[in-house]
Amino acid sequence: MVSLKFGRELRLLTPGQFDNVFQLPFRVSSPLFTILAKANHLPHPRLGLTIAKKRVKLAVHRNRIKRCVRNSFRLHQHELPGVDLVLMVKGDISNTANDELQRQLEKLWRKIERQYTASLSA
Repeated sequence: MVSLKFGRELRLLTPGQFDNVFQLPFRVSSPLFTILAKANHLPHPRLGLTIAKKRVKLAVHRNRIKRCVRNSFRLHQHELPGVDLVLMVKGDISNTANDELQRQLEKLWRKIERQYTASLSA
């Protein structure tokens, strides 16, 4: 049976891990999010979140967005290649509904998978 946990091994935890992604990543975007991705040479993806106070003012909204992103990643982790991902919010999305966040994230996960496989074949 496939595990849908979001354990420590699926997270970017240290500043060094984040810095590694910021050096020569490939990027995918939607109207709400930008995701930077870089191969990690592991059999699973890892996720890091950066949601700035400047973009989303209230902590309760930042936490809701992080919860939605983590849940979407958890459900789609087995479809993603071995990449490190850093998700950034583009603007104030605090009033965006959860189902819209989920739709945007699903599109981004598919884009990452396509772009990664295209970069391997090139």
